[in-house]
Amino acid sequence: MADEDVTVLIATDADIVVARGEGRALAGRLGFSRTDATLIATAISEIGRNILVHAGAGEVRVGRAGDDHRVAIVVVARDEGPGIHDVKRALEEGYATGGGLGLGLPGSRRLMDEFDIETKLGHGTTVTMSKWRERDRHAVVRDAPDRDG
Repeated sequence: MADEDVTVLIATDADIVVARGEGRALAGRLGFSRTDATLIATAISEIGRNILVHAGAGEVRVGRAGDDHRVAIVVVARDEGPGIHDVKRALEEGYATGGGLGLGLPGSRRLMDEFDIETKLGHGTTVTMSKWRERDRHAVVRDAPDRDG
């Protein structure tokens, strides 16, 4: 991730709204479509809700990654909650332990291009998810290293 990373502490519903907004804003700056920006914001909401329901508090970091041809928005959500007992089951559509609809983890995984969970019982969970897009031709030229200097 890069200098423009933003970390939002998640302790209330209002914090989830802030994290959503940061994700949507960065997606716009990186040239993602409005549709993709909405998908990214929705995934952040789902993961943020999981933090509140299952851990009580945590953080969401939003940043960028990329190479010469692609750019990604990367979201890392961390908490120090109880961890996930059965990750495979938690990723099943409709599985819910917090009284919700069970959209959090499987929904976020479906909305993003890459999705990874690291969890340790009694120590918390980290979810890392990314959405990629191809750089347009002008961005590739603009961001190329100066070869004259």
